[in-house]
Amino acid sequence: MKNGIANYFNKQTNAAPLAVFRLLFGLLMLISIIRFWSKGWIHSLYIEPSFQFSYYGFDWVKPLGVYTYFLFLICGVSAFLVAIGYKYRISILVFFLSFTYIELMDKTTYLNHYYFISVVSFMMLFLPCNAQFSVDAINRKQSYKLVPNWTIDSLKLILGIVYFYAGLTKINSDWLLNAMPLKLWLKSKYDLPLIGQTIMQQEWFSFFMSWGGMFYDLSIPFLLLFRKTRSYAFILVVAFHIATRILFPIGMFPYIMILSTIIFFDSDVHQKILRFTLKILSFLKIKSEKLCIPLLQKNNYKVRYSSLIIIVVFLFLQVFIPWRSLLYPGELFWNEQGYRFSWRVMLMEKKGSSVFKIVNSKTNSFFYVNNDDFLTPVQQKQMSFQPDMILEYGHYLGNHFKSQGHQNVAVFVESYVSLNGRLSQQFIDPSANLMELKESFKHKYWIKPLNDEIKGF
Repeated sequence: MKNGIANYFNKQTNAAPLAVFRLLFGLLMLISIIRFWSKGWIHSLYIEPSFQFSYYGFDWVKPLGVYTYFLFLICGVSAFLVAIGYKYRISILVFFLSFTYIELMDKTTYLNHYYFISVVSFMMLFLPCNAQFSVDAINRKQSYKLVPNWTIDSLKLILGIVYFYAGLTKINSDWLLNAMPLKLWLKSKYDLPLIGQTIMQQEWFSFFMSWGGMFYDLSIPFLLLFRKTRSYAFILVVAFHIATRILFPIGMFPYIMILSTIIFFDSDVHQKILRFTLKILSFLKIKSEKLCIPLLQKNNYKVRYSSLIIIVVFLFLQVFIPWRSLLYPGELFWNEQGYRFSWRVMLMEKKGSSVFKIVNSKTNSFFYVNNDDFLTPVQQKQMSFQPDMILEYGHYLGNHFKSQGHQNVAVFVESYVSLNGRLSQQFIDPSANLMELKESFKHKYWIKPLNDEIKGF
């Protein structure tokens, strides 16, 4: 067995898949940054709000005022440099740090695919994605045809983890037995041409999409692994993500997943993509003849042993982190303790209403807070059903009114939440003084239990 493992880690393969992955990843990230900027989201999400929700342990990560635009500029430029493979190690490090900083600036904007980008860009720090078809290869007058096989397999594995966990977490009673929350979302798409007022309103279609989504996520990594099913699986990937893009406003995520899965194809496919890229560059009259070098050299790229160890440990963490929710009692979809960073995709539709009361604990005099005075509509919506955000906002309000001269400040919240079409119920213990509670990894006992049970993962 030891010999088998050693042989695997010594096995070499063509570096073209890494070159294509780097190129597509960098270009997609550049487009994402341009799109984010053009829609005015930098201002509305990071500059306009007077308060940002922080991740536990990262409360020091804050927007930089008008310089936030400069941060996005750095992120976009580094993404472009990653794509062309110029000073790759520095470029991917700058991209990882700048993008992750952006992601951490406000918890309101959390999305699974933002986390996926940070995860992948961290892995790319230790992978020889500039071995060939890069400006670095031209500058050093040395390129590499072969790289360790595990460098490509590690990217396949992280994609497999994302898909498989997304499917595994769909094995629950709400998703499979009630078609929730898809039933709510699909029936709201009545304005879609041709199918909005017909197929979308049918009960069977909601169940078809729920069960189909579960089987798709569970099976697609394995279908992509085998050559006989790979082409059909990729067609399925394209069809699935185009459909989700039409039905749901999930930004760049479908395109990221479609192009990322190209990594599963054999190296000859990637070499064709690189040759096609050369033709495009030639058409644009960009000198690119030297980029052919990586396809002709026969040198083996040697990756440091420390890089292998880091990747292996990191992948093990990605396998186990999603299971941390088992450490907490209660319904995960309700209390969300361990929900983030676990590849649980589109499993919940929650709506909440949270009214905060500022009380003088000695005189019992009180007044209610108008959340519009402190939060944007997007922040209010996300805060209203996420307990850690309710707690953080409660502390912010308490500290704010203390600074305004109020004495003996206690903060209470009257919070009601509905989950996947259920009637709303009380969410936070109304007798809990938020100022006396501290954020931690411990169980949040002040969350009222859900008056129902969701069976499954």
